[in-house]
This record gives sequence, C-alpha cells and structure tokens, in this order.
Amino acid sequence: MTLTKDKIKEDFINKTTSLFAQDVSECSNSYKYLALASLVKDYAAQNWLKTNKQYAETSEKQVYYFSMEFLIGRLLQSNLINLGIRDLCEEALKELNINLRELEETEVDAGLGNGGLGRLAACFLDSMASLELPGHGNGIRYNYGLFEQKIVNGYQVEIPDNWLKDGNIWETRKDDKSVIVKFYGTVKTIEKKGRLNFELQDYEAVRAVPYDTPIIGYNNKTVNTLRLWSSEPVHSDFDLYEFSKGDYVKAQEYKADIQAISQVLYPDDSTEKGKLLRLKQQYFFVCAGIHSIIKRFKKSGHSIFDLDKHVQIHINDTHPSVAVAELMRILIDEEELNWDDAFRITVNTLAYTNHTILSEALEKWPIDLFKNLLPRIYMIIEEINRRFCEDIRRKFPNDEEKVRRMSIINDGVIKMAYLAIVGSHSINGVAKLHTDILKHRELKDFYDMYTLRFNNKTNGITHRRWLLQANPELSSLITDTIGEDWIKNPKELSKLRKFSTDTELKNRIEKIKFNNKLLLARYVKDKYDILIDPNSIFDIQVKRLHAYKRQVLNILHIMYLYNTIKENPNLDLTPRTFFFGAKASPSYHLAKETIKLINTVATLINNDPVVSKKIKVIFLENYRVSLAEKVIPCADVSEQISTTTFEASGTGNMKFMMNGAITLATLDGANVEIYDAVGTDNMVLFGMDVHEVTQYLNFGGYSSRRIYNEDNRLRKVLDQLIDGSLNVSPYEFENLRNSLLDMNDEYFVLKDFNSYVKAQEKIDLLYRDHKKWLEMCIINIAESGIFSSDNTIKEYAIDIWNTNPVRIK
Repeated sequence: MTLTKDKIKEDFINKTTSLFAQDVSECSNSYKYLALASLVKDYAAQNWLKTNKQYAETSEKQVYYFSMEFLIGRLLQSNLINLGIRDLCEEALKELNINLRELEETEVDAGLGNGGLGRLAACFLDSMASLELPGHGNGIRYNYGLFEQKIVNGYQVEIPDNWLKDGNIWETRKDDKSVIVKFYGTVKTIEKKGRLNFELQDYEAVRAVPYDTPIIGYNNKTVNTLRLWSSEPVHSDFDLYEFSKGDYVKAQEYKADIQAISQVLYPDDSTEKGKLLRLKQQYFFVCAGIHSIIKRFKKSGHSIFDLDKHVQIHINDTHPSVAVAELMRILIDEEELNWDDAFRITVNTLAYTNHTILSEALEKWPIDLFKNLLPRIYMIIEEINRRFCEDIRRKFPNDEEKVRRMSIINDGVIKMAYLAIVGSHSINGVAKLHTDILKHRELKDFYDMYTLRFNNKTNGITHRRWLLQANPELSSLITDTIGEDWIKNPKELSKLRKFSTDTELKNRIEKIKFNNKLLLARYVKDKYDILIDPNSIFDIQVKRLHAYKRQVLNILHIMYLYNTIKENPNLDLTPRTFFFGAKASPSYHLAKETIKLINTVATLINNDPVVSKKIKVIFLENYRVSLAEKVIPCADVSEQISTTTFEASGTGNMKFMMNGAITLATLDGANVEIYDAVGTDNMVLFGMDVHEVTQYLNFGGYSSRRIYNEDNRLRKVLDQLIDGSLNVSPYEFENLRNSLLDMNDEYFVLKDFNSYVKAQEKIDLLYRDHKKWLEMCIINIAESGIFSSDNTIKEYAIDIWNTNPVRIK
C-alpha cells in the first residue's frame, strides 16, 4: 500500500466518523489524536501480522526482553517517523486545519517506568525492530505509573498517575493468550512412570491477560511486540454469594487483591505487605511470559531439548531473575525433563544484565515470605543452590567462607542476583568501568567461578527519538551537512567532526540551540510564571533523585554562588539558569528533603532582585519522557556528577551529548567512555578518581567534619541549612545536614565540593569563548553515534543472543 497525502486525509476523516460519529471539525483534539493513532496502528497492522507469521515460520532465535519497566513515552510521533509518513500526515492534517504537533502533545506518557532502566528497555525495543531483529518485550501493564509529581510549597506530593483513564489506543487485548499464574498452595510429590513429579495444590489462581503493543522499526517492515500482562480474577469479578448476603466489602476483596498485582509500578516495599506485592508482581509477569513463550515454541514443532537454540530470554536487572527457577519448573514438572537437561537448557536460554553495584538494588527476599508465596519455586532454588555450593567446593576446595559468601540462600534471605548469575550463560555490566567493578570487586567470587560468562555491553540510546524526533532542526542541519546515512548508521555522525571549525555550521547550531532554549523558556513562563533568560547558560540535572547522583552537591554549589553574589553584587559571572528535574521514591525521605531544599533555594534566589539577574533555579515538576524531549535539546551543560564508581552507566549523559551539551562530570559510569570519545578538551571533569574512592571505601580515613571545619564556604552553606537563612524552620533540613556531617557523607559530597566549584568556574570561562564552545558542541554531537542503542543491540545479538536479522518480505 502506497500512502499519499489525500489517502491519509480520506482515511483520517473516515476514522473520526467510525469512532465518534462526528465531523472532523466538531472533534476535540483528544478525539483527533485517538483517530490518528488508531489510523497509524491500522497502517502498521499488516506488517505486524506479516512479522509474526514470518517469525513463526523461521528457525531464527527469538529474543524476549524481560523488564519491570518499559518507559516508552509517547508513541504517535515516533511511530509516524518510523513509518516514514510524518511529513505526509502533517500536510494532510494541515489541509483539515489541524496542527499535528498539538495532537502529538495530547498523548499521555505511558506510566510503565520510572528512570534509566525503563528508558533503556524502550530504546532497546526500538533498536531491535529497526535492526530487523526478532526481539520482543515482556512486562507488566500497570494501571497506574509510579506517581504524578506535584510540588506544593516546595514539597513533593505524589498523586496517582492514572495514565489509562481514557484507555490506550496502541494496545490490543489478547484474551485467548491468557495464562493462569499460581501462588501459595502445597507441593505434593506424586510418582508417575517411575519418576517423582511435583504438583502444586490448593493454590491461589490469578489470570494474566496480555496486552500487545506494536513496536515499529524505522524504515522497514518489521513490527515487533511489547507484551504487557494485566492481573485479573480467574472467576467472577466478585463473590456473588457474599454480595447477595449483603457483605459488599468481602465480595470485592477477591477482585481487589488480584488486581493489586498490576495496579501500580513499584509499590512501597517498606512493609511486609509491600514486599509481598512486589514479589507477586515479579513472579506474575515472569511466569506468564515464560508460559507464553513455551506455548508458542511448541507450536513450531521443535524439540523442547532445542529450546535454547530458538529462544533467548534476557533478564533486565534482578527483578525478573525468578525466571531461572520458573523455567526449570516448567521443564521438569511439565515437560518431564531430568534435572541436568533442564538446567543446561535454562542456562543457555537465559542471560542477565546487572545494572547496579548498590546493595539496595540487588534484591533479597526473606525465605519465609518467598517460600510461603512460591513453595515449588523455592524448592527448585534450594536445589540449584545445593548443587551450586557443591560446584564451588569442587573448584575451590577447603574454602567454606567462599561457599558462604556465594550461596544463593544465606542469612535468612534469597539473593536474586546470585540466582540470575548461576542460571544464565551471560552476565553483562553496562559500562566498561561498571563491568570492571563487578568483575574485580562486587562480584569477584562469581567472576572467578564463571570468568567466560562476564562481559560488558555499554548502554545506548535510540538516536531516532533523542535526536531525530526531539531535535528536528538539528537533525535537518546534520543531514544537510553529512547526508542522511546517520539515521540508519549512527556512527556516521563522526563525519561531522571535520566541520567542527566551520563558521556557518557553528552559527546555525547556535541559532538552533537558542530556538530550543526559547521554547523551554516559554514553557517555564507558562507553567511557573518565571522569566528566564534564553541567553543564559542552561545548566541541567534531570534524573532519578538518589543520594549517589548528588543533586545535593549541585544545590550546595548554587547556595555558595548565592552567597558570593550577595557579598559582591558586581561579580563577573555569565548568567546561568540551573534546572532540576527528579522524582524521589515516596519512602525515600532524604531525597524528598533534597527536593524541598532545591525549591526553597529557588524561591530565595528567584525573588532576590540582585541575585536573580545572575542566576535562577527551576525545578521542573513531574519529570518524564515527553518533558525530557523538551529539556535535553536546549541544554548547554549536562550535569553528570555521581560519586565515582556508583553510577553503573547513565544514559542521560548520552542524550545530552548527542544534542550538543557539554558534559560536566566525574569519571563514573559511561562518562569514562564519553571522555575517551571526545577527549579532555571537550568535557569538564572534576572529583575523585576510582583509586581514591576505592581507597576510602576499603580502608576508611574520610572525615567530612574535617572538611567542614577547614572550608569556610562549605561551613557557611551547611550552617544556612539550620540557621534560618533559608526562611524555613531550622529543623527542615536537619536530616540532610546530618547525613553530610554526623553520618560522614556517604557519597563524598564535601570531598568533591572544591573540585566541583573549580569545574563550574571553568565552564563559565569556556562559555565566554563562544566559538570554542560551539566547536566543543559539534565534537560532542559527532562522537555521540557510538552511544546509539543500535550499536549496543548489535553487540547483544552477536555476543550474547546469537540471533540474526529477519527481513520481513
């Protein structure tokens, strides 16, 4: 089918009529968006059908990416771009007096993720489809996202993110593909045909209903699938007998308990009930996903003994690591394989990506909780661990301390990361530094045990969304300069480097950046009624709020600048606007206190008639993908200031770099590889190196109190947290101050403060030489192509998954 402007216009009119029985001119923007999105889905449907059919007919290995999060953002614009029809649609709608951009802005961000983990998964799906790889996503269809963030009197307030209130036009419910997931119960041992079989009885059944979303490849015919599972009652929505007796509350309890599983992303796990719900979520989507995969595989006629030759399941972080035991359960209990065959197939089928070195993120489940909820799964993990411990003893005899350290079950908990490592053929880190830390520090015992399983795959971002879609003016300029091959082959961006001194290119890039800054300035004025100077340096730190990401270092420096300007109003300082955007976990009180501090300082500075002429501070409420698409293209400075060795990779650093921002960074995570790409002259570094941080972590010797006593600048800003200078209660930021002084500053904020101040001063000087600054911008854009997720996924496909592209006919 060849689409034309007139065909799109005709189809759009027909779609509004069939959906809403209204003339186009009478439809609201919401209805117009739904009609257009439905039409785009129709256009993709034929290729979606062809893709699934061809995958069923081919023997090429299918990849299934299991993740708790898929932060896909809005889909209308990206789908139009990938189908190659956005310009045609824009022209067709313009003739109907409809602004396509307004319809794109109408779409709600899908509440399916929170931070980098979920956005990475979304980028990977885009790249798999665009590279024609047979790869699909598997996760949970959350009724509510993490939360919608409101800032009230400077405090974060969480309200439900009811992103599905008007439905989701992109998804297709597949009732016939539903799966029964079993919780609780009793395991009975039954002898059949001379072998012991295990059967779960008296269990609680939950119906997992899949909702499929098409993942459209760029400029090809591939349409892969994101399958998300919704939890529903197996039987009636409520107990009719109890309802008839008048017990209305009890009648609804069954439905509420079941639906809670897919109700919200990351329920608070500070209570036993919250922990139980999180574990339910993880087993729910893993069980449903693996059952669906096995069912589809068996239709192909291949032997179950060849499962690993045709199926690859990738575990994105520790959340889906129960997949090891669930796949073993199916192979042993349902397919009746012996243990050795089942374990061989399981290990060869599964691969695991580790995303962190933080112990809080390496999930551990209390044995009693786990065993009660998943009794058969626990039995299998116990046996995996018993055999694994014997393997350790054979390889490292007379080292029971090593056995204790490496045991999957120990100290009353099950260590899920260890389970994922033992049950997978590949374990990868997500940046060179991160992988080295895993090998030689955090997971050294396992690296010694399984040396060949460990590898690095540096994270990536889809350049089609974060450059082509988010920054169309810059994308057009790049194409004018080096041609359009970079869109399909992002490493081609490197050709831009030879134009880094070209005056005309610099001038055009400067104009594009200014236009983008104007758009954000208008957004800030409309939303917050704050005027900001688009000629100022836009200094931006937007990411999940966590102490190791050190938003507090940023705001302490801003407080220092405030003090300096108050003392010297004529200070020669390039005007700067500091932007923050971050959500804090509802139970993470120190992070929420940091948000309050940022907003308190912002109020103080933005209302000061002298200081506000030099600097301003903006906290961007409810940071999300669609807001990131507005913010990233206008950044001058990208704040990547985590404590060295604590950030696994980062992907925001790549997005900012790709849009011409200069990275202000520690040599942490993928910042190391950005440095390798652009060199010391094209980014600004500060802070302790790996060796220094490691020395402190291993041997101690750090005293934040000593730094506080010796640095007058720091002593003043830290005292301002409690002396009333910020026009709030002296107890407001007491915990934050205590974390830096009494708790000895876990993430070395005070240690790196002086270096950070000098780096900020260097930024100021560099920006004044604007020709040089623009040259740095061009070099960053040129070298960013290596961080496209297309390159990352090619490495996964070759080194881990052993799968090849499938050209859809």
